[in-house]
Amino acid sequence: MAIVLLATPLSQRAQAPPTQQPPPTQDPNAPQGQGRITSIVNLVDVLFTVLNHRNKLVPDLDKNDFKIFDDGKPQEIRYFTKQTDLPLRIGMLLDTSNSIRDRIKFEQDASVNFLFSVLRRNKDQAFVMTFDDEPQILQAFTGDTGALRDQIVRTRAGGGTAIYDAVYTACEKELSHPPRPPGDQPDVVRRVMVLISDGDDNLSNHTRAEAIEMAQRTSVVIYTISTSTQWVSLAQTDPGKMNDRKYHKTDGDQILEDLANQTGGRAFFPYHVDDLDQSFQDIGDELRNQYSVAYAPTNSVLDGRYHKIRIEAPDHKGYQIRARRGYFARPNPAAQPSASASPSPSGRAN
Repeated sequence: MAIVLLATPLSQRAQAPPTQQPPPTQDPNAPQGQGRITSIVNLVDVLFTVLNHRNKLVPDLDKNDFKIFDDGKPQEIRYFTKQTDLPLRIGMLLDTSNSIRDRIKFEQDASVNFLFSVLRRNKDQAFVMTFDDEPQILQAFTGDTGALRDQIVRTRAGGGTAIYDAVYTACEKELSHPPRPPGDQPDVVRRVMVLISDGDDNLSNHTRAEAIEMAQRTSVVIYTISTSTQWVSLAQTDPGKMNDRKYHKTDGDQILEDLANQTGGRAFFPYHVDDLDQSFQDIGDELRNQYSVAYAPTNSVLDGRYHKIRIEAPDHKGYQIRARRGYFARPNPAAQPSASASPSPSGRAN
């Protein structure tokens, strides 16, 4: 079974927080500051996708079908929702370093095909970032696929490779506060990054761990597409013989796979752009059909330690739960103690 996990701030969930009760009437003669209780509840909010043994979405499960564990300890599910058809906010990150010069056309075609396959008019938006020595925004968030395509096809290769800086910057500067949906719709969107690269970083100031943590803290799912073809036998580049290819993942490929796995995404190792067509459609369907659960960790101390999350569907053998691997137990800077008569969901573990 594959379950995709994403820890996201409670304020970004479709599930509304518990109804707050009005504060009790205070005795006007009571000393100042008494009769009021301050309480902060740290919630971990997790998104995940369930697939059956044929890799098809399973959208009809309920709360009682799942069990969730935090560092191996069972947790009580406080909130459960099925989130479907949410607007997508996509960061398209293209490696334009010298190492992928021979594959720049592949990158352009793959990214354009993805955007035209997944983006829906008047609902989804994306931005384009390239990176070599440093990351650069070519096109800010827009729903105009033509504008995105025009910037992508103009990219040129040259320079070093700063993958981790690009991932960190894209999450921190762009995907942490994407455009709101139009009208009166809830401020709930799905944050996605599509990273196309050979995975060979040689210039970043940030580490891979820092890039992954920033993606997890901003609830970004990373899908990676490798430009490396070193694992493909020269006699087996025919799309009709995909199943016969010999895999040999480079160090860069393994880095791309780790970025995807740690954030609940998937890594792809294609040769031809056509290899990705069905995969792109599957990604779009997955992102629009997810479950969301929230729990208050029984073993939570906001000390910055990494917590492993595991979700199971014990009565559904063979299902896959595709999910991020965990979260960092850090306090939410926005959650400052305030006077309240009832527990507040403002504090959380990221």
